[in-house]
Amino acid sequence: MFYVRDLDNEPNTYANVFSFMGLPLSRELNEDVDAVIMGIPYDLATSGRSGARMGPTGIRQASAQLRWEEKRWPWTFHLADKLRCVDYGDICFTDGDSDEMLEVLKAEASKIFAADKTLLSFGGDHFLTLPLLRAAAEKHGQMALIHFDAHTDTEASEAKYNHGSMFYHAPKEGLIKPENSIQVGIRTEYDYDNHPFQVLDAAWANEHSLEEVLSNIKQRVADMPVYLSFDIDCLDPAYAPGTGTPVSGGLSSDRALQIVRGLQDLNIVAADVMEVAPAYDHAEVTSLAAATLALELLHVIAAKRSAI
Repeated sequence: MFYVRDLDNEPNTYANVFSFMGLPLSRELNEDVDAVIMGIPYDLATSGRSGARMGPTGIRQASAQLRWEEKRWPWTFHLADKLRCVDYGDICFTDGDSDEMLEVLKAEASKIFAADKTLLSFGGDHFLTLPLLRAAAEKHGQMALIHFDAHTDTEASEAKYNHGSMFYHAPKEGLIKPENSIQVGIRTEYDYDNHPFQVLDAAWANEHSLEEVLSNIKQRVADMPVYLSFDIDCLDPAYAPGTGTPVSGGLSSDRALQIVRGLQDLNIVAADVMEVAPAYDHAEVTSLAAATLALELLHVIAAKRSAI
């Protein structure tokens, strides 16, 4: 069952909001499960404002506003008919123990991938994508990365925990293939002359047609397995103020949703939505944007599965 329903058998936007979209809370990885939602309440690798540890809870709470629409617009199917999902809950680790967090996250993600499930993770700060990539690569090998962000996160830092250097390390570890990877929404400094990824900066992505944006992404990715990582600060602060390192001049919620929706023919094997910090939010606008993007990703994955 996709929704948690009340006694009148109707989805409710304020009662029993325990999981993303009212999905069953479960860690059973049997044949009745296709996709898994997992929260990672960690933000000790952040360099800006803290608070993304509350992101998974914020996204789940905001998702209650999306539960009433059984067929999400503009899709023409019920998600539960094509993709059986569960909410795995949050990983648990000793407060402040980053090493333990890393060990637990890698183990839990590896277990999910080994069971042939698609994993959608909620952060937490963006550093978490690196251990998630390590786990995904054990199952899927080297992947293409589609990365939505205001920052390239390619700082040449050897710090063990840094939310700005994941995509400096990931290619070096052989987790992603730079020549098949692309970054969308970038609007901060990077090494323009020696950068391994294609960049569709925010100004370019906003000014060019949706068709041109999608064509660039699909040509770059080709037929590789895809890891999609969405830092919520890819959106302009007008649409996502609740994040640690906001940068003006980003994508609108609508633009981002249109791009994500257009990726349904790609082989997305895992995805994440990161850097939601509800303490800096207003009226849940950031959490709602993140929840909507996450729900859209599940529909994209479902559409691809049904087309195979």
